[in-house]
Amino acid sequence: VQLVESGGGLVQAGGSLRLSCAASGLTFGTYAMGWFRQIPGKEREFVASITWSGRSTHYADSVKGRFTISRDNAKNTVYLQMNSLNAEDTAVYYCAADRTTPSDTPSRIALYDYWGQGTQVTVSS
Repeated sequence: VQLVESGGGLVQAGGSLRLSCAASGLTFGTYAMGWFRQIPGKEREFVASITWSGRSTHYADSVKGRFTISRDNAKNTVYLQMNSLNAEDTAVYYCAADRTTPSDTPSRIALYDYWGQGTQVTVSS
């Protein structure tokens, strides 16, 4: 199983980025997917998740109204559209796949089975 994130980079405060996570080696449409982020020296934190069908989503309070998670099962890809970025959004962003609860939108790290290597997002103020 491989999850490969892309789309990170340097952006000014108030700007936008779209992250992508391409999955291979798994039946993508049977997994819930999530995005997490981590700052050096801090614990990895939940950002957003989406059910296998894409019908339900869940967001951390800190990103609600600014970030949008979506998926394209035909392309085996999950996305994270990030708008109105601020310096507190600077982190390494990881996507993850959950096979156990595909109809849920889990926020717990322990529920995810596979992880990508991460992509750096840096927001300059």
